[in-house]
This record gives sequence, C-alpha cells and structure tokens, in this order.
Amino acid sequence: MKQSPIGTDSIRDAIRAGGLRATPARLATLQMLREAVSPLSHADVAERLAENGVDKATAFRNLNDMTEAGLLRRTELGDRVFRFEEVRAGEEGSDAHPHFLCTVCGTVSCLDNVKLTAGSQRASQEVGKVTEILLRGRCNDCE
Repeated sequence: MKQSPIGTDSIRDAIRAGGLRATPARLATLQMLREAVSPLSHADVAERLAENGVDKATAFRNLNDMTEAGLLRRTELGDRVFRFEEVRAGEEGSDAHPHFLCTVCGTVSCLDNVKLTAGSQRASQEVGKVTEILLRGRCNDCE
C-alpha cells in the first residue's frame, strides 16, 4: 500500500532517532522507501539515487546503516536479491508483513491484510516462530 509523502522534518527526525546523521542521501533513501509500494533492491535504490549524485557504494552503506538502526527491513524472498523497505509504525524490525513474489516477472507485492489462521498459527508454533510469510505464484499480469 503506498503511503502518503511525509515531510522532510519527520524523515530527518526518524533518522536522527535511529542514531544516524540525517545526510541528504539518507533523507532521499528513506523518503523513497516510504513512498514505495513494495520493497526495493539495492540496484533499484542506487539507480534512483544516482539522479541525485549518490553512488552505489553510498546507497548500499546507507541501506545497511538504516537497517541496523531499525529504520529499514532487509528481506530476501528466495531469489537471492536483498530488498529493503521501511519498518512501519507498530512493526518490529524482525516482524515482516507478508509478500507475494511473482515467479514469472519477479514483481514483489506487499500483502498487508494476509494473516495466518488460528489453526495455522497453532501448527506453526509446534515447529517454531513464524517471522515472515511469503507467497509465490503468478501475478495477474503474468497469468
């Protein structure tokens, strides 16, 4: 779900609250990920930030720094590509919302309203703690 643009002051405050300096590159990165409708790969972020003069190494370093600070979540969806997204209000860094990965085109979609059933929760607790739900299949465009 696309979130509405948030003012630069709130982005700056969030970065500083994470213990980081609010550099222009970090401001641009967090703004981009707040506005994104799905997680973005390092390549996606670096490509978009290149227009602002940010190199790939800086983009990667900032993504990792903001992940360690708890502002972002890094997810690998079984395709060996790390993707980044903002940790939303009320979420813990390790508690990801579900995603759908199209096995044909690679599109990733956030599934905010998908939850395990009570029976699935009980069954999964016998094995361990569920920290992420990933659905794989063909998106409507590829069907």
